[in-house]
Amino acid sequence: MKLKPFLLGLVAFTSLVFNSLSAQNVGIGFQVGDPTGLNLHFRNNTGGMRPDILLAWDANDDDRDFFFVNVHGLWFKRLATKEPFNFFYGPGAFVGVRDRRKKEERNETVIGFSGDFGLNYEFSRLDVFVQLTPRLSIIPGTDFNIGGGLGLRFFL
Repeated sequence: MKLKPFLLGLVAFTSLVFNSLSAQNVGIGFQVGDPTGLNLHFRNNTGGMRPDILLAWDANDDDRDFFFVNVHGLWFKRLATKEPFNFFYGPGAFVGVRDRRKKEERNETVIGFSGDFGLNYEFSRLDVFVQLTPRLSIIPGTDFNIGGGLGLRFFL
């Protein structure tokens, strides 16, 4: 799997999602942790599930680049009656592409399921969150790990 067609498809998908939501419901931010990356979050005024997308990368290794997309459907439960302090949780899936720079090595695609659990505090247009993300890889083989991080989002 080539990284460039994958990225173009992801951009097209994201633009379709943006067109269907009002601007004040779209949060753009970042997460620092495992993995580190760009976070897109879509508020839902009806109180239902909120789509959450993490686009992450790792370019620290000399012989490969790793790009990772994690998509979750999150539900939020308010922990205090007056303060916008929430617990969130939900299922998801992920795809990772390891693009080898050396031609003699094969590229690798990783696919699996994940969950997301965390806490957030919502200011009017700012959201601070901390989350824990257990992941179960099923392709190319079965593997389990736990990621997560600390993040900040700004709602347009």
